[in-house]
Amino acid sequence: MKFKDFLSSIGIGSMKIDTVVERPHLEEGETLNGTIYLEGGDSDQKIDYIELQVIKLTEGHREDSDFHVLENVITKQTLEFAGSVKSKGTVMQQFDIIPDERWLLENNKSRLILRTTVHILNGVDAMDEDEITYGKIGA
Repeated sequence: MKFKDFLSSIGIGSMKIDTVVERPHLEEGETLNGTIYLEGGDSDQKIDYIELQVIKLTEGHREDSDFHVLENVITKQTLEFAGSVKSKGTVMQQFDIIPDERWLLENNKSRLILRTTVHILNGVDAMDEDEITYGKIGA
């Protein structure tokens, strides 16, 4: 294993990702769509797959938990990715997710996060998170 490949496998000089959502504030009936930009690191990296999750985060104190934020995955989508991202190269992957009633927030202590995880073969997975909103017009 070359030294650059070793550094990449432990996350040093590895791939960076940026998820760009066309409209982060969605109304009922609209589709969440955007582009994932994969920027290569110091060495070529083979992608296993890309996972998109819409997560509802709810803040609040709970007696039965040490955590003050509850994470609930409400939508999960896997994108197949054939190939690799070359060193210092950039690759784009587009996506569409159709929201449903689970995306509606019950109170102002909840929010939605789009989490993008790029699963890299023999390397450290890359992750990006973006806040999105979904609701009825005028709500």
